[in-house]
Amino acid sequence: MFALKNKIYDHIDKTHFGVFIIWLFHISAIIGVTLGYFDWFISKTPLNLLVTATVLFLFFPITSKKFFLSFIFFAAVGIFAEWLGVKYGFIFGDYVYGENLGYKIDDVPWLIGVNWAILIFITAKLAEEWVEAQWLRPVIGSLLMLVLDFFMEGVAPIFDFWTFKEGFAPLQNYIGWFCVAMVLQIVYLLLKLNGSFKISVHLYFCQLVFFMYFYLYFHMG
Repeated sequence: MFALKNKIYDHIDKTHFGVFIIWLFHISAIIGVTLGYFDWFISKTPLNLLVTATVLFLFFPITSKKFFLSFIFFAAVGIFAEWLGVKYGFIFGDYVYGENLGYKIDDVPWLIGVNWAILIFITAKLAEEWVEAQWLRPVIGSLLMLVLDFFMEGVAPIFDFWTFKEGFAPLQNYIGWFCVAMVLQIVYLLLKLNGSFKISVHLYFCQLVFFMYFYLYFHMG
């Protein structure tokens, strides 16, 4: 019994540590950029994404072969969809990536695929907990991703993440995001994947707070 309690406490402590780390990175960036250290903090975006992915792997957790292969699949589909956009203007519209998302594979940052995979895992888990009807979960998960994307699009050119030819994200982008997300959300549901609701909540809302803050800061400040 005592061994079980120690195991539970150990898991709680580790989970709390993971939550602390992701909020520390995002809040530090908010404070740093606001105080004028824009270039230094935004250039560390690849590090932030890697830390977020590490927390997902450790505390979601992604431990089985099925989980790992699913992550790779979601990331690969995300990269391919972005490649179609960058090269041909398909799905999301006509845009180019900047320099602050790190190393690129044929003009597409490989970390954007990691971000797609992270978002699928956490939004699908949120939808699973919040919605009883299984058929509705992929819709809710996709809408959660769309909300986050809306605020991301508002700051992406400023952060030199990506820039659309029109100077702003067209309607096509949001339709494309929803459609690609829906396909991957359905795959997640069919594979019967599962994970930590607590980690998913924090991973989602720390990003939402980050991008919502800067959306308001740059456009309404």
